[in-house]
Amino acid sequence: MNSSPESHVPTCSPFVIGVAGGTGSGKTTLATKLQKSISGASVILSHDFYYRANSDIPFEERVKLNYDHPNAFDTDLMIRDIKKLKSGQAIDHPQYSFVTHTRLKDTVHVEPAPVIIVEGILIFENQELLDLMDIKVFVDADADIRLIRRLTRDVKERGRSLDSVIHQYMSTVKPMHEQFVEPSKKNADIIIPQGGENRVALHMLIDRINALTNHTTKNSIA
Repeated sequence: MNSSPESHVPTCSPFVIGVAGGTGSGKTTLATKLQKSISGASVILSHDFYYRANSDIPFEERVKLNYDHPNAFDTDLMIRDIKKLKSGQAIDHPQYSFVTHTRLKDTVHVEPAPVIIVEGILIFENQELLDLMDIKVFVDADADIRLIRRLTRDVKERGRSLDSVIHQYMSTVKPMHEQFVEPSKKNADIIIPQGGENRVALHMLIDRINALTNHTTKNSIA
């Protein structure tokens, strides 16, 4: 686990933790375990919530879009929502369907919390988003492991065919990872191999976060 002295402690606003990494790297697992294990209330904001709706585009065309490019996300809306939470205001963030490739009608109401966990593949690519984070964690995993996890998730959970997942991976996911995600690793304060499965790094990270937020570590990690 590599660390950097650039992390800082906010004086009164919520503490923001950024968790980035390639598709299937384990960043969502890490973010969830952080939320369960750090002391005090926290919320998770996924960049996936903020995919553009593209509801004006036919489904047959939506499936062909590049969902791994920064332009696929309404990052400006996410930035506004994080700023609202940091200022003590509640938000209603969008929901996104990976089956229909568009936003759902219903939003999710989120109240402010002392800790905000932001996760996504491209959250370290945007400087304005980076500037809102107090600790930036990059979850690292081998490409073959990430591909296997992606295949399993998209086929089992999102109703995708094996061929479509492989085609998308080779045509957009892999090149976008190399162009945007991997270079953004340099913006991380901490790099964790194996993500949420790396219990040693997870313990150290939780202890560090609790120390920075003046909390006491919970007894166990889920």
